[in-house]
Amino acid sequence: MRANLPHPAPPGTAAYTPPVLQLAGISKRFAGITALNKVALSVQPGEVMALVGENGAGKSTLVKTLTGIYQPDEGTIVLDGQAVTFANAQDAMRAGITAVHQESVMFDELTVAENIYVGRQPMQGGRIDWPRIEREAVQLFARLEVTLPVRARVKDLSVAQRHFVEIARALSQQARVVILDEPTAALSQREIHELYRIVRQLKEAGTAIIFISHKFDEIFTVADSYTVLRDGQYVAAGRLADISEGELVALMVGRAVHDAYPKAEVTPGPVLMEVKDFCHPTEFDDVSFQLRQGEILGFYGLVGAGRSEVMQALFGLTPLARGSVTLGGKAVRIGCAAEAIAHGIAYVPEDRQHQGAHLTMPILHNITLPILDRIGFFLRSRRARENAVARHFSEQLELKASHLCQHVAELSGGNQQKVVLGKWLATDPKVIILDEPTKGIDIGSKAAVHRFIGQLVSQGLAVILVSSELPEVLGLADRVIVMHQGRIQREFARIDATPERVVAAASGCEAHTEEAA
Repeated sequence: MRANLPHPAPPGTAAYTPPVLQLAGISKRFAGITALNKVALSVQPGEVMALVGENGAGKSTLVKTLTGIYQPDEGTIVLDGQAVTFANAQDAMRAGITAVHQESVMFDELTVAENIYVGRQPMQGGRIDWPRIEREAVQLFARLEVTLPVRARVKDLSVAQRHFVEIARALSQQARVVILDEPTAALSQREIHELYRIVRQLKEAGTAIIFISHKFDEIFTVADSYTVLRDGQYVAAGRLADISEGELVALMVGRAVHDAYPKAEVTPGPVLMEVKDFCHPTEFDDVSFQLRQGEILGFYGLVGAGRSEVMQALFGLTPLARGSVTLGGKAVRIGCAAEAIAHGIAYVPEDRQHQGAHLTMPILHNITLPILDRIGFFLRSRRARENAVARHFSEQLELKASHLCQHVAELSGGNQQKVVLGKWLATDPKVIILDEPTKGIDIGSKAAVHRFIGQLVSQGLAVILVSSELPEVLGLADRVIVMHQGRIQREFARIDATPERVVAAASGCEAHTEEAA
């Protein structure tokens, strides 16, 4: 394993390719907290460089520094051999650096073409040249070999289509460096492969790409090289061909991570909850299953299979056409989230930023928000109780934060997820629904969440685990329910749930599944 990027051939030789972007000694501090400490980075034209590190390693801060949102306190950014400074995001875009984020930032009510050229529309005769905008937008998508109506409003697009619009916008700006920040987090397999194709196309055109992902399979599929950050510092860089997945993990976390899916040896108890004949007019139909005490019940399916929609209905967020729920042998009515909580059901949603946490509130208040009525009304005792509850779950979940009054928006994605978990565990539930609990978080945080899930079932909780990561479902679940087009396609015992069988069922290949079984 080589810890540093191979030196390019000396200038003047045929093999020499100077980096398009170099960072040297980049540091950034916030209120005494060092987010970046003398970070170095280098990427060449036509290279895909994977920027990896745990949540909180400094990746997001570095991206914001590269794109002009933050200005470094120390260090130098060199673009095409010239030191540059960016006062704002517009400066970075004009210089040829742009980012495509996991959560796309666009104007939903504007059309595709309008979003591509917003703020820099070509003019003719003192007016915006709309025909030219639409004509050039069509040409951009033709270059990408993507079919997308340029007059469609962005609010009507899928996540993948939004990413394609942002990539087209980068092409329209003749971007030299494109940063892809967790671009596949919410995409289907087909859409992921389409994105891979576009990445290869950009690479062949000489665009330098910084690829940020927590998924090692796609890092090793797409990227040529890697740069590792840990605790805001540069750790190592090199060619991916010269390093194994285990070695890369060790660089990220400073230690080897064993037992990524620790399965607690728990014998499930009696049936705790039974769902019968759940039906929604458009999302799912005839969904029935049982959940036992101390059991992890996995739900798997492709995008659009209806898994999350079923869970939202179970938590009272979506009205049912029909269906019933039995808890502890007694029929219960769940018409809203408050009733679900009262019956001991907690739901950790997939979208932690919009549905799971109040980003502008402190950690302390987020964790205790659902149990304010239990904490008391006297100010002094209430504050002490809030602190005790928040500290308890923060320690259990290994939350990394400067203090409990820190706003959730200032935390990394993995630590935001831990706050959401703590918030719902504070309600002392009997059943906890985890919808994509490790989506977009690093391998170290994933291991911490997985260990905690094992602790929950050891304490007698029943867990429903919804995940698009097949190894996670197979590694943790006692049983796996596979959904396809709004219906339960198959149910597997842990011993029978092989990747081939589960994927076949998720794809609707019933005959293949039966043959494999």
